[in-house]
Amino acid sequence: MKSVKKDHKTGIFTNVIWKEGKYFVAQCLNVDVSSFGKTYEEAVKNIQEAVELYMEDAPENSVNKIEMPSLSVTEIRHQYA
Repeated sequence: MKSVKKDHKTGIFTNVIWKEGKYFVAQCLNVDVSSFGKTYEEAVKNIQEAVELYMEDAPENSVNKIEMPSLSVTEIRHQYA
């Protein structure tokens, strides 16, 4: 019986990681996937695993190509009831 190899592609995914309370939150900018961890390193490991799991069944065109992202931090004031 012949084994069938899945065509694996490699890509670079851009992630943003920030501390929120006692956890580090990781958000992938190329696909709508996020994760978290108790440490920065754990958040990196967890977002990598989450993206890998997402990509197993993701359609070809589901990855947004982001070249040289320019990130800025801004605060907005919002009134709510």
